[in-house]
Amino acid sequence: MFSRQFEYLAPTSLDDALSALASTPGAKIMSGGQSLIPLMKLRLFSPGTVVDIGRIDGLGDIVERDDHISIGALVRHNQTASDPLVAEHATALGQAAAWTGDHQVRNRGTTCGAMAHADIAADQPAAAIALGATMVARSSSGEREIPAQEFFVDALTSALSDDEILVELRVPTSTNGSTSAYDKLGRRGGHTDYAVAGVAVWVQVTDGSVSDARIGVTGVGTRPSLAEAAASALIGTDGNDEAITDAAALVTDGITVIEDLYGSVEYKTHLAKVFTERALRQALAG
Repeated sequence: MFSRQFEYLAPTSLDDALSALASTPGAKIMSGGQSLIPLMKLRLFSPGTVVDIGRIDGLGDIVERDDHISIGALVRHNQTASDPLVAEHATALGQAAAWTGDHQVRNRGTTCGAMAHADIAADQPAAAIALGATMVARSSSGEREIPAQEFFVDALTSALSDDEILVELRVPTSTNGSTSAYDKLGRRGGHTDYAVAGVAVWVQVTDGSVSDARIGVTGVGTRPSLAEAAASALIGTDGNDEAITDAAALVTDGITVIEDLYGSVEYKTHLAKVFTERALRQALAG
């Protein structure tokens, strides 16, 4: 199927892109196009105007700044997966990026684009939540920061306003004793395709005890979510097998698990527990 007709704009500066977005109601931003174009072909989205930001300089870098690493809007999944700063400070995000789509998707799609798309089964949003990342949105009227756990509102719905572009993902730099990991079951088995259930974890270990933790879950509900009960159950323990199992048992508390073509509520709940245990063991072993 082909998309409906649309106007295509390719600004070469961020200001021009923001101006085009503000003056064109219903316009959609495209960075890599790996999410938007398929939806347009299926006519699930039919924007009158597509604003392609792929030619804008200065948005394709991963750099360390003060207390965070900055991932620009045009950083491809493969860049995120292989970057040494991500490997050092955001292991879960690097793993999630490496398991995003196929080679074509990873070479063209962008990490920030995956965030803005807000698919219910995308890998990297779960990692962003677990890592305590911040989304930086910009419009013609200014810039605002949105915590990752507040960014994902519903299926294919983010907290971005119609006139905003997600220009940057900020991930806190790691501290001594902090580690993270991501694991999942993909729709085609193993780590391929969207997640049937995926879990990202971040833990801080101080003096042999878990002093802080965050757990992000994707694939099982209507949006990537923070599993607060599970993380709270882990804090104060030494992260042994019993503590991990107890925490994993709570991973879907507060999350509305949905049934779809890839699994029943019971099956997805089970998978979320399994991959919480796996991710926690991996993180705590590191």
